[in-house]
Amino acid sequence: MKLASRVAQVPPSVTLAISAKAKAMKAEGLDVCSFSAGEPDFDTPVHVKEAAKKALDEGKTRYGPVAGEPKLREAIARKLQQDNQLNYEAQNVIVTNGGKYSLFNLILALIEPGDEVIIPAPYWLSYPEMVKLAGGTPVIVTTDASNGYKITPEQLKAATTPKTKLFVLNSPSNPTGCVYTPDEIRALAAMVVELDIWVVSDEIYEKILYDGATHLSIGAVSPESFARTIISNGFAKSYAMTGWRIGYAAGPIEIIKAMNTIQSHSTSNVCTFAQYGAIAAIEGSQEQVTQMVKAFDERRKYILEQIGSMPKLSCPTPEGAFYVFVNIGETGLSSVDFCSKLLEAHQVAVIPGAAFGADDCIRMSYATDMESIAKGLDRIRQFVETV
Repeated sequence: MKLASRVAQVPPSVTLAISAKAKAMKAEGLDVCSFSAGEPDFDTPVHVKEAAKKALDEGKTRYGPVAGEPKLREAIARKLQQDNQLNYEAQNVIVTNGGKYSLFNLILALIEPGDEVIIPAPYWLSYPEMVKLAGGTPVIVTTDASNGYKITPEQLKAATTPKTKLFVLNSPSNPTGCVYTPDEIRALAAMVVELDIWVVSDEIYEKILYDGATHLSIGAVSPESFARTIISNGFAKSYAMTGWRIGYAAGPIEIIKAMNTIQSHSTSNVCTFAQYGAIAAIEGSQEQVTQMVKAFDERRKYILEQIGSMPKLSCPTPEGAFYVFVNIGETGLSSVDFCSKLLEAHQVAVIPGAAFGADDCIRMSYATDMESIAKGLDRIRQFVETV
């Protein structure tokens, strides 16, 4: 059978493959410590679940508007106005099947063959593949730990060509946990305006911040940057709603309408009753978010302390999300070999940095319980001491 050539351009997700192997080993009865999950290990807040149950009881089980339930779009617009100083109305918002699809939908609406998309590395592994599927060309700009894995305005300008159409910005970052400071965001915003390119700001981890770090959306810097910005966000990370598959994008009406057209012929509307849970998440108590971030922070500090005492390993301090991005260069192993050997010999699952454009690193998620973290780090220490 001859498949479409676009399929061959896109490798399978390494993160999902590692997670699947770890789960299979667990099913065989092995004691696996997994640092691979990209989802909170907390339950969805009770009031969110109750709102979805109430919607079910009220018969909210039919097809809904492609762009999302009006009440949810209005709630998202208010949230963006109040929390992010982004002057969007409901008509500027589209609700999507997860944050991932908001990005895929946008790229299909915006990118054509020959268009270039600037992506700082390390990057979330799906960014380049989405661009390829749309026929565009990912332009990878390598950053390093010396400045917290952040792209500079000078790097952005140097990577831009007449074919550049879009710049992908992710803060707080997956996989590094880096958070751009407000001054860094302002400098990037000024460069986006100077270059006259689009920027999509992936803000899915915006509520998961540490050490006094603050989140500034690039669209809030100036009217000129606002006009060139599309926001991607969702409910999965902040509200432990990964399985609910509710994301959203906000931007200029013309782009949102184009995304709506694509969505109408692909996924149609997002699960109707789940959207009422999302409304409760935005409008209800944020206490569980606060408690979750507090727990993540305790785990983060413990992991950093342990990694800092291990030979051949190092990592910068993440100020957001729930990952540490550990440099393993001194071990002499590629990230895939490191992860494979660690899983096989010590039953610890971590994600190879090669998936994120950095083969000298691994990503570890601390979205797991402290007992597993402590046990897993002891095993990593044993492993590193033998390589």
